[in-house]
Amino acid sequence: MIRAIRACKTAAEERGVVRKECAAIRASINENDQDYRHRNLAKLMFIHMLGYPTYFGQMECLKLIASPGFPEKRIGYLGLMLLLDERQEVLMLVTNSLKQDLNHINQYIVGLALCALGNICSAEMARDLAPEVERLLQFRDPNIRKKAALCSIRIIKKVPDLAENFINPAIALLREKHHGVLITGVQLCTELCKISTEALEHIRKKCTDGLVRTLRDLTNSPYSPEYDVAGITDPFLHIRLLKLLRVLGEGDADASDSMNDILAQMAENTSKILDAGAFQWYWSEDDYVMVGQVATKTESNKVAGNAILYECVQTIMSVEDNGGLRVLAINILGRFLSNRDNNIRYVALNMLMKAVTVDAQAVQRHRATILECVKDSDASIQKRALELVYVLVNETNVKPLAKELIDYLEVSDYDFREDLTAKICSIVAKFSPEKIWYIDQMLKVLSEAGNFVKDEVWHALIVVISNASELHGYTVRALYRAFQTSAEQEILVRVTVWCIGEYGDMLVNNVGMLDIEDPITVTESDAVDVVEIVIKRHASDLTTKAMALVALLKLSSRFHSCSARIKEIIVAFKGDFVLELQQRSLEFNSIIAKHQNIRSTLVERMPVLDETTFVGRRAGSLPGTASTTTAPSVSLPNGVAKPVAPLVDLLDLSSDDAPAPSSSGGDLLHDLLGVDLSPASQQSGAGQTLKNGTDVLLDLLSMGSPSAPSTSSTVDILSSNASNGAPVSPLNDLSSLSLSSRATSNAGAAPIMDLLDGFPPSPSTENNGPVHPPITAFENSHLRLTFDFSKQPGNPQTTIIQATFMNLSSDTYTDFVFQAAVPKFLQLHLDPASSNTLPAAGNGPIVQNLKVTNSQHGKKSLVMRIRIAYKINGKDTLEEGQINNFPRGL
Repeated sequence: MIRAIRACKTAAEERGVVRKECAAIRASINENDQDYRHRNLAKLMFIHMLGYPTYFGQMECLKLIASPGFPEKRIGYLGLMLLLDERQEVLMLVTNSLKQDLNHINQYIVGLALCALGNICSAEMARDLAPEVERLLQFRDPNIRKKAALCSIRIIKKVPDLAENFINPAIALLREKHHGVLITGVQLCTELCKISTEALEHIRKKCTDGLVRTLRDLTNSPYSPEYDVAGITDPFLHIRLLKLLRVLGEGDADASDSMNDILAQMAENTSKILDAGAFQWYWSEDDYVMVGQVATKTESNKVAGNAILYECVQTIMSVEDNGGLRVLAINILGRFLSNRDNNIRYVALNMLMKAVTVDAQAVQRHRATILECVKDSDASIQKRALELVYVLVNETNVKPLAKELIDYLEVSDYDFREDLTAKICSIVAKFSPEKIWYIDQMLKVLSEAGNFVKDEVWHALIVVISNASELHGYTVRALYRAFQTSAEQEILVRVTVWCIGEYGDMLVNNVGMLDIEDPITVTESDAVDVVEIVIKRHASDLTTKAMALVALLKLSSRFHSCSARIKEIIVAFKGDFVLELQQRSLEFNSIIAKHQNIRSTLVERMPVLDETTFVGRRAGSLPGTASTTTAPSVSLPNGVAKPVAPLVDLLDLSSDDAPAPSSSGGDLLHDLLGVDLSPASQQSGAGQTLKNGTDVLLDLLSMGSPSAPSTSSTVDILSSNASNGAPVSPLNDLSSLSLSSRATSNAGAAPIMDLLDGFPPSPSTENNGPVHPPITAFENSHLRLTFDFSKQPGNPQTTIIQATFMNLSSDTYTDFVFQAAVPKFLQLHLDPASSNTLPAAGNGPIVQNLKVTNSQHGKKSLVMRIRIAYKINGKDTLEEGQINNFPRGL
């Protein structure tokens, strides 16, 4: 079969061979052919590795496992591990066979069962078979003990509760002389420490000293061909022991002290191999006495030796220790950076990134080597080294490090320039000692890699320039020189154009010359030439050309000798295909031609930008616009932020398009009710719209109906007793709105805040009924909810609401549950409902009382979200809604 598959020249031909073989295997399975069962399963395993489905052979695995012979069991267990995983339900059938094989007298069959269990063990199988595996940890044969330890690791990962059963057997394995058993015992103890705190404390207390002795004996052992790898005795066991010591020493000073000697002697012997003199700067002879030896025979050019050195460094950095060992570990990492192997350098950079937070000064000593890694040809090492350099920068070394990085920027790879430019700009902005140095470094970056600079970076540069009034002349001259040699850098061109537009007269008149700069002669025509070159260059984008037009407009007021030329350049864009440039050209030309008297005022220098605010916005520490309220703010298209209305603050449901409280009553009604009551609409004579809006307002306040519109296209709002016919002031004068219950004069009108925050209740009389009329809070075709309101005497902030639920359908509602939620300024208490069953057809209501306390009574009205859940014939139903029509004054 294998030869036939390998001889296939096309995928279709291969699929044909596989289909033919699978058909033959199915036929053999149906015939229950026991002689060829193991061969059929071997074929299925090969077919499975090719990626074809083999689910039909899963039961054959179980049959072979149940066979008495070792060859059949071996094929069966191998098929079980390949064709099945722990998610297969078929796996439950093999548990009994595994239990029998774990107790088999043949140790090789026991080994097969342990291998299978260690690979596909599920949580259920782990609970059932854990006692057998625990017993096998003390088996006479070392191979069985080794496999049992590995199987135990999977069991405690699947069922962490079983970890305590394996603590003592695992500790016993640490005393083994057989390296295979010892390394699996160390792995088991490591996993136990990670899973169980109890196991960690127990192993730390009982085993730390023994592990240190084992490690010392291992490194001092003579040459052993059985375990030797490149001159090192069992490097795998070295590494496992170091990992376990790292777990035990982390966070425990006593355990760390007991292993300091062996770790330090490892570092000493490593330093002898690499370069012993390199560490004498940081260690005295007394310090050398402390150490043991693990890396005695390591060689830095061998993988095994470097692996042990790396694990040693990781252990030193993780355990509790004084600074001496950490300095030595960091120096080892520094030597790793000089290795020719890229993998070793990469892991050294990763470890140094972690070490910076512990001992930055020790890492600083290897700054030169790290900078060389930034210039490496390997992209991964470049990026990792750049991140490390970025972390190492501070106020004292920012100048030399920035110089090195900018010098490398000139010759760096094109793909690496974006990351390098971003880091340099961030370093310069964060640690700049003075503005002139910041400007100089940014100009160098713009000249070398301006096309990679992000918008916020050059925006920040312009902010700094505008704030450095004494450097305006120096900056514009430096930009003019840079433009002559680096005109292809788009961001440099933008900053140059902006500065020439703002400070072009300083460029021409050599204002603010510094001692460090050479004199330069620039005429007005030369300055205009720069802007003209930019605006007519095909490579310039829309933003650059638009900035150039603005610069020309500003120069037209300052360079009178070039006014006509500037006008010609601007006029040339009045027919441009880009609408933005065309519009600017026409408007600027109109300013130059027709508005000479205001042009100089229009094109004055830009006011100094607030550097602190800009930096805060970039860092995210300041909002876009200061808000006068603690409520969430909404960003409008024009950049203005306004507070979110209390209505949409319910349960944090505010959104970008949420309405905000307005300064006028009409706007508020438009926001809350969707009614347009703006003065413009009132003056337009849309009386019907106003009438509808008034209807909504009066309906909300339960005040009756409005009168017909008057001849002046205004609407009068009547008092609550509409039959009296006593009019009050017109709607378009909302500030004089009066709500007396009887006919009154216009005196004593209510202020606009009454409309925003609730009207004062009308004086009650014997015939007026309740102060706050009931409302229908929720209603649909099969359910109605009404609210009745009452107040406690002397406590106007608290409202008692009686909720009445009525079933309008022909079905009975069971498991009836009512829930409500209110904003933060309200407190809500729900009493138990009268029943959880709502009879059909209105044959009986459910009544439930609510108590609401309004902490901002008189300022904010009640708002509530409700949820009603019930069952109809066993089917769950959910109703939701928001109640906004509460009477004012609650």
